Amino acid sequence: MTAATGADPDAQIARWLDTDLDEWTRTVVRRHFDPVTGSPYWLGQLSRLDFDPRDITRYDQLAAFGPFPLDRLRTEDPADLVPLAVPRPLVGRVWDTGGTTGTPCRAFYTPDMLRHRALWRRWSFVREGFQPGRTWLQATPTGPHLIGNGVQEVSELHAGQVYAVDMDPRWVKRLIRTGRLAEVGDYTAHLLEQIADVLEPGRVHYVNTTPALFQALRQHRPELVAALDGVRLSGTQISADMYRSFTTALQGGICGLTYGNTFGNAACLDVERDGELISYVPNYPQVTMAVVDKADRSTPVAPGTVGQVRLTVLHEDLFLPNILERDQALRHPTDQWPTDGVANVRPLQIATSSPEGLY
Repeated sequence: MTAATGADPDAQIARWLDTDLDEWTRTVVRRHFDPVTGSPYWLGQLSRLDFDPRDITRYDQLAAFGPFPLDRLRTEDPADLVPLAVPRPLVGRVWDTGGTTGTPCRAFYTPDMLRHRALWRRWSFVREGFQPGRTWLQATPTGPHLIGNGVQEVSELHAGQVYAVDMDPRWVKRLIRTGRLAEVGDYTAHLLEQIADVLEPGRVHYVNTTPALFQALRQHRPELVAALDGVRLSGTQISADMYRSFTTALQGGICGLTYGNTFGNAACLDVERDGELISYVPNYPQVTMAVVDKADRSTPVAPGTVGQVRLTVLHEDLFLPNILERDQALRHPTDQWPTDGVANVRPLQIATSSPEGLY
């Protein structure tokens, strides 16, 4: 039991993993297209569709929607994507995507959505070996970025104290795009000073941060990394070389990984061959991932083949089918999960104006 959830989190995870995806798809789609209590956005799209979404009976039929136009999330009222079945006025947070290549996409998270994300995060902590009741430093994007909510998730779900530092990835990427690399170095140094200030007294056991920022910490303050019991790296891609350098620097400490964004996360399933294969599985059933042909985004690639990552959000309170991510990955089927996973995630590199920066 936890104060944050009011229920046994392990039992809830087991129920989610036992969910039939076709049945869950029917439930979510019919909720969002209910003529009285559905979501205003999707009800407004009905006249533009050449099929009736309420006739959908299987998950694979969601392909009929085509790729979700993310630009709509830059202009729509986030509340309009939440079914009217959720009582109004809505009370809660609107979260942004990175917004580092233009106006950010925005999504409203209901309490049930935050709980789903938090319970899967706790599941990852337990599976990776992070102990409850320890002290953390959260050195990730803050403000409108959902990853910053990890401060509350750690403290409430894993009974830990949490320190935090400020981080604005939009500013870093703006500096990179405009060639102001000296200022990028100054900002990185500013972040490392904040992190070192927290770590130097020796009270912190674990750090949650991004691979790029942890790489900078390893290079500039290796003694602080060696003193940690573990690190959890969130949000972006990690290479085999980076993984090996991190595990060496941690000197036996845990190196936990997650992949995802504001719309949906995937937990690390396995690290094989010393980091040459790093696989992830989505936070089922509300998040699913597919790997599709870059030339035909409706067609999954063969298992073990590289393609573009396609994300589908199937929350009762948020339905976003077929989001095409700016990432490529191996399709990674596994008998350990109800759906496919992804492995060896890398930038799709379809544009040179989207620097990775510190995030």
